[in-house]
Amino acid sequence: MNQPAVPPGPAPVPPGPGRDDARFTTPRATLLMDRFMTGFIKVGGGVVIVAVLGIMVFIASQSVALFSSASVRPLATMPAVVGEAVAVALDEWGERPAVLGRDGSLAFLDPAGAPAATVKAVDGTVRCVRLDPLRNALIIGLADRIEVVDLEYEATVAADGRRTVVPSHRTVMRCDLPGPPQAVSFAQADTRALAAAVVSVGGRTTVHAQLLVRQRSLGGEGELKPAGSWDLGARLNGEPVEVLVDEAAESAVVATASGQVAWFHFGEAGPELRQSFQPFDDRPAGPARAIVSMAWIFGDVSLSVASPDGANRILSLHRKDGGEVRLFGRTKDMPQLPGVATFQTNSVRNKAYLVACGKDLSLRYATTAAERWRAAAAAPVVAAAFSAKYHRIAVLGADRQVRLSLLDDPHPEAGWGAFFGRIWYEGAPGPDWTWQSSGANDDFEPKLSMVPLIWGTLKATFYALLFAMPIALLAAVYTAEFMHPRFKVMIKPAVEIMASLPSVVLGFLAALWLAPILEPRVPSVLCVAVLLPLAAIIIGWGWSRLTPAARSLVRPGYEFLFLVPLLVALGALAWHLGPVVESLCFTVPVLGQDGRPLLGADGAPLMVGDFARWWPAASGMSYEGRNSLVVGFMMGFAVIPIIFTIAEDSLSNVPNALRSGSLALGASRWQTAMRVVVPTASAGIFSAVMIGLGRAIGETMIVVMATGNTAIMDPNIFNGMRTLSANIAVELPEAPQHSTLYRTLFLGALLLFLLTFAINTVAEIMRARLRDKYKTV
Repeated sequence: MNQPAVPPGPAPVPPGPGRDDARFTTPRATLLMDRFMTGFIKVGGGVVIVAVLGIMVFIASQSVALFSSASVRPLATMPAVVGEAVAVALDEWGERPAVLGRDGSLAFLDPAGAPAATVKAVDGTVRCVRLDPLRNALIIGLADRIEVVDLEYEATVAADGRRTVVPSHRTVMRCDLPGPPQAVSFAQADTRALAAAVVSVGGRTTVHAQLLVRQRSLGGEGELKPAGSWDLGARLNGEPVEVLVDEAAESAVVATASGQVAWFHFGEAGPELRQSFQPFDDRPAGPARAIVSMAWIFGDVSLSVASPDGANRILSLHRKDGGEVRLFGRTKDMPQLPGVATFQTNSVRNKAYLVACGKDLSLRYATTAAERWRAAAAAPVVAAAFSAKYHRIAVLGADRQVRLSLLDDPHPEAGWGAFFGRIWYEGAPGPDWTWQSSGANDDFEPKLSMVPLIWGTLKATFYALLFAMPIALLAAVYTAEFMHPRFKVMIKPAVEIMASLPSVVLGFLAALWLAPILEPRVPSVLCVAVLLPLAAIIIGWGWSRLTPAARSLVRPGYEFLFLVPLLVALGALAWHLGPVVESLCFTVPVLGQDGRPLLGADGAPLMVGDFARWWPAASGMSYEGRNSLVVGFMMGFAVIPIIFTIAEDSLSNVPNALRSGSLALGASRWQTAMRVVVPTASAGIFSAVMIGLGRAIGETMIVVMATGNTAIMDPNIFNGMRTLSANIAVELPEAPQHSTLYRTLFLGALLLFLLTFAINTVAEIMRARLRDKYKTV
């Protein structure tokens, strides 16, 4: 059969004047716009990188000061002017050092060079003296008595802003002694005072203690009157050499020549010997166990003791082995001293203290067991004192010179050990990682460990991803591979809209709506978590066993219209099965009003289902209403849209040729999805998970509102946590600018920054490897 002739097409235009080449030329405006946008994108990318690096540098600059040591700079050197000087004190502002002479004279020195003001503080020869830095008083031991002299300062500010400090002194207490003292101590509280001294009586050395009590009446508070005096020598194991009274005037600590320490508590029945121990019992018996110096640490809960060979240890009160009474125990070994300690004094602002060994001076911090500063003095140290603001030090030397120095140590409680090491805090049963930035009193130890916050961050992230990953990834696989495109265009935008919900709204819902629902219905949640996936697997297995004719009754991509209502019904059934399961599996005895189990007619305890009581009894862990389960559900709800969207895009971008080839070779749609499409898109899926992980790590408001926000290290799903981001949100409004807490919060931000940076770096490396492994031609 003849084919109709095809008319010839237009002949090609030969090159030359007859050809219009202008339509193949890119317009100049387009080229200029392309160049502009290319440069703009490059500059914008560079600006973003610089901005991110600038933020990191700023955060790091705020944190680096936490790891610096103390510095001491000389200010002035003044003669003692009192003959043989035996003690030095310093006012709050560190401007008028006071020096006590052996003859009882007291001189107030002026670093500006003005003549010293010298007065007679006590009558008689000073045999021993102790500085009470808390009340800035000199406790002076004379031949037959103790006198307590308060040093008082009145500051006036002139019109030009110059401050003038006018010193004075006042004798506030006198206590008679049975003999000449070798060491004295005194403390006064609101209603009582306690004086103690190591004295020589009848050729023996003993400890004399006297308690004074203030009686209250309708007319007000009366004077302190003696309530009893005691000779404690008979209760000591050895000759006493040192005595300390705590600031509450309730106890005294006595050290003996043999290295024994006795702790007495003064109650209504008199002194009670609560503990006797040797701080250096690991040394060879003899002089090596002696205590050459002993001093309180601020708060009078811890002692610093030193041995002849230079060992320096901290002893703190804590409850041993769950006991009810706190006892002293060795909690820290400080750095080795270069020689025999001759003097110790403590700060009244923090847990710092100063130790002198001849000419050597060492500034130490008891909480972190760190040496903050060490230097050699110009002469052997006789005494030293801190200013109340912990910004100046006065050192009295054997050359009768007082040297005033400026102390710069703004963050003594910080350091690598404080942030990442296990610290044995006062009152704690042992070393631990603890975060507690504030307390109820001034002698509180800031506890600034980052470890509980890092743990809380990882814990919240783990439970969030445990809930979000299966749902998001399986939903992405179903949407990309099995759902009809008609529904896909509606489902995907709806899920993406979930990502726009504010975190504060989700946190509000978690705290006030979800937590009250879940608290009494944990067995229902467990039933749903077990039965719903199991039902979905069984339904899928049954669907795969149907004949092609039966499956063809449902249009491909429409299966979920039948599956979802069935799963909803099964989920509701599982939810209502929760109380039944609770009454069968999670039972505890019924308690009466007296707290005892109620018994039935057969004598057996009556049992009732109560998961909230069963869990602590069975696991030994706590159960709280706002817990990690609530955070996991609600934070997972916030992470699901991110993982779903990116994973679904990665799956949808797999070439259809791979799907067609797999199906043509006889693979089922499920086999094609799991063995061809998912491995090919694994790089994008991994990126989706990592981005969701980063979203969960940085979450703040949900964690703040939905948990107890307590910095604890416990894997228990039924209690809360505190994350790095939540800690910043909670603590920063109350942190004074440039304080240790303020900079520590910046350190937490830096750790969060580095954590997300590390995760993103690892994610990019893994994504590149997966992309190379499963790349297609």
